[in-house]
Amino acid sequence: MKRKHRQTLELIFSHPTSTKVEWHDIEALFRELGAQITEREGSRVGVRLFGERRVFHLPHPSPDTDKGALVSIRKWFEENGVKP
Repeated sequence: MKRKHRQTLELIFSHPTSTKVEWHDIEALFRELGAQITEREGSRVGVRLFGERRVFHLPHPSPDTDKGALVSIRKWFEENGVKP
């Protein structure tokens, strides 16, 4: 895994939850892990990873991902053995 993706993963697992994780970095990490990403209606993105599909809202107007989404992604990663 590239250094940038490891840094993003560490930010996702940081406590307290970081407020400075940009969505495009998370999307790049998903792709590194083998995800298929599709645009959906509105400002939603579908992510197929670990044999599951999850839907996330794109952050706007700021590129920073909200804490709730980060906690959800952290839990999803933990359930599937992905850790920093």
